Amino acid sequence: MWVQDTLKKGKILALSPMADMTDSAFCQIVRKIGGADVVFREMVSAEALVRDNEKTLGMIDFVDAERPIVQQIFGADPLTMAKAAEIVMKHAGPEGIDINMGCPVYKITSNFNGAALMKEPPLAAKIIREMKKVLGDTPLSVKIRLGWDDDNGFKTFIPVLEEAGADLITIHGRTKAQGYSGVSNWDLIRQAKEIATVPLLANGDIHEPHQVWDAIEQTGADGVMIARGALGNPWFFQQAMQIRQSKQNMLPALLLSEKISMILEHAKLHVANSAKLKAMAKKNILVGVTAEELEKKSIVTFRKHLSWYFKSNKLGMEIPGIKEFRGQLVRINSVEELEEILKRLEMHVNSAV
Repeated sequence: MWVQDTLKKGKILALSPMADMTDSAFCQIVRKIGGADVVFREMVSAEALVRDNEKTLGMIDFVDAERPIVQQIFGADPLTMAKAAEIVMKHAGPEGIDINMGCPVYKITSNFNGAALMKEPPLAAKIIREMKKVLGDTPLSVKIRLGWDDDNGFKTFIPVLEEAGADLITIHGRTKAQGYSGVSNWDLIRQAKEIATVPLLANGDIHEPHQVWDAIEQTGADGVMIARGALGNPWFFQQAMQIRQSKQNMLPALLLSEKISMILEHAKLHVANSAKLKAMAKKNILVGVTAEELEKKSIVTFRKHLSWYFKSNKLGMEIPGIKEFRGQLVRINSVEELEEILKRLEMHVNSAV
């Protein structure tokens, strides 16, 4: 079991599931760099899985380099959620399954998914019980928030999850009503840890590697789940471990050449692992489409990662004229175009030194 095996070695450092971001390519990059104990893949719909949706099945294709993997599922019907978990296990055999009971986005909560389940503890418990029946010894975790609109909601919700059979809980330090505004309340996460009898991970406002250890110290959590802090910085977990070993909050900035090399590797993996394109190809929707056109379709969805990689706080350096390069990067249509822009960027930086 990945949870207990990891805790035997220390605290858990986990990559959070993020829609449209933590796909196979990004998880492979994070695991290659090192430091993360486990990666949580982006959420998939239980309804889509049981309907044999090709795109969704493509989203749960894993490679061994990503393991250990936890696949997050969202849904509100207990039997559908159980069937979906069974499909995921047979299709890909991840080390764990996670239930999304924390997403605050209206598109999800309006259908009684995500954080809406915090308003329905009996339904949440039934979902866990049905999923446990099919999962056996495979760990089942749950991601929640402090509550729907009451930041003390977790105090009654956590015992319900545990009694139903949850093996691990991740809690984000905001309510659904807050969304991503305000500040993640680490003190309330500390209170959640005092209540929980299963391992608990802290989530929210851990944007810099040194904050990992601040969060663990302040909350007493068994580990952390990192979301936006890792976007544009897949080195986040490696840096967190280096900080712990060196006992310094600041590390030397990564060389631009090292960043560029990893960005290009990420882009090529992204193109090769496009779940949407694989699904379309299986349905013969893309018959007659050239390889160049396929690449263009997939590289466009990589632009969002480039926006994160080249944010000022992610770069770790001041680059004169970076705004112009950013504008070019978010309009790329091929890997070759990306390579050419990054080559010019590196030459531009070197000439300015």
